[in-house]
Amino acid sequence: MTTLKLKTPVDDIINYFDHLDRKIFTRSDIDNILTENKAFWRISDSTTLTKFIAFLLEKTKLELFKFEFSRNILLYAWGRVSPYELIASIKPGAYFSHYTAVHFHELTDQIPNMIYLNFEQPAKPFPGGSLTQSSIDTAFKRPVRVSKNIASFQDKKIRLLNGKYTNRLGVVEMIDSEEGKIPVTNIERTLIDIAVRPVYSGGIFEVLNAYKTAAGKVSLNKLAATLKRLDYIYPYHQVIGFYLTKAGVYKKSLIDLFKKGDIKYDFYLTHQMKDTEYSKEWRLYFPKGL
Repeated sequence: MTTLKLKTPVDDIINYFDHLDRKIFTRSDIDNILTENKAFWRISDSTTLTKFIAFLLEKTKLELFKFEFSRNILLYAWGRVSPYELIASIKPGAYFSHYTAVHFHELTDQIPNMIYLNFEQPAKPFPGGSLTQSSIDTAFKRPVRVSKNIASFQDKKIRLLNGKYTNRLGVVEMIDSEEGKIPVTNIERTLIDIAVRPVYSGGIFEVLNAYKTAAGKVSLNKLAATLKRLDYIYPYHQVIGFYLTKAGVYKKSLIDLFKKGDIKYDFYLTHQMKDTEYSKEWRLYFPKGL
């Protein structure tokens, strides 16, 4: 039981939190609130942050959520908040991507059990060296690197991705009646991301299905412009052009936007494929049966 002695009525502290615009806090956020209001609330200078938080958890509607990633992350919610709003607060500036974005844009009938939260790396200098056929072949014979930074939450798991720095290119806020404001990649950025990392997107068959379902929702001009700005070293325009062609629902004149980039290397739909076929049009190896 918390033994924090207050000269200020508990209702005053509750009223303060009730009227804040935000409902999700880190430990540091609560420390700042305590520092700013300690004198006004007539809380003793000897009161530690740990004691104050313990008091809030016991006497108010503040609730603690612990996410056990490789390094534990603690968040505090004031009253009811949506699960996705809470998860988006795990890292500042983070947003939902890949299969989670596919789900939000209704490009799949599946309900993914894994939630993908993208937290971008700091900007880095563009890697030196030139691309060669040999380096591509070697890279795609290896297993794809997959983030193992996973935490359980309710009946799902969250995979935290340290994505390429893009300055949150193509990230929008979706308004959901149940989930509130959700930061998520738009359809164009989503289709790029899932083509680049099908392992985070339900696999190549789900990626192809998303491309088919996106017809009528996606702007291929915007998709091409977004891909150019992302400036990948690998020729992912060949992958995207292949998916658009394979989907069978897009105009050839629009698909040809993705032939404006050089097609001078053989490329791969995904890593470590065994039985493959080859698209001469896109110079691309893909699994048999796709």
